[in-house]
Amino acid sequence: MKKNITPNLIIMTAFVVIAAVARFLPHPPNFTPIAAMAIFAGACFTKKYFAMLLPVVAMLVTDSFLGFYSEMWGVYVALIFSVVIGFTLRRKVTVMGVIGVSLISSVVFFIVSNLAVWAGGLCGYPHTIDGLTECYIMAIPFFRNEVLGTLVYSGLLFGIYEVIVRFIPVVR
Repeated sequence: MKKNITPNLIIMTAFVVIAAVARFLPHPPNFTPIAAMAIFAGACFTKKYFAMLLPVVAMLVTDSFLGFYSEMWGVYVALIFSVVIGFTLRRKVTVMGVIGVSLISSVVFFIVSNLAVWAGGLCGYPHTIDGLTECYIMAIPFFRNEVLGTLVYSGLLFGIYEVIVRFIPVVR
């Protein structure tokens, strides 16, 4: 079993854990590494179950410190979707590919997490089409930070990982 634990696996796992821990750092609303860590896991881990399990566990651990919340089901659904969309990068990671999946992931996060807010009645939106529409409209200012956070953290995760793989032969 030990021979399956490679320097590459350790580094990739550390990246996901570091991204999860970065949630504790002060940041603007929705400027987080959540989607980026999920995309990275989906793209890099060969075992799909591990790619899905690690970000979910990392989120659960950090949420246990930050606090659980009623709309977290939406965040976790979006997180798992981000892992799945990361699978599309498995054959070849490119800058445009990372940008594309980051944008798609951000849109899905926006749709699903705000649906969870509306469904949970957290902000008092009526459970009507007008209430759902108002919920999405009121969330637009947070969408910018979601997109920027996912792009920045995806760039950092994939960029630093590429540098490490390129210049540290034992990681390849």
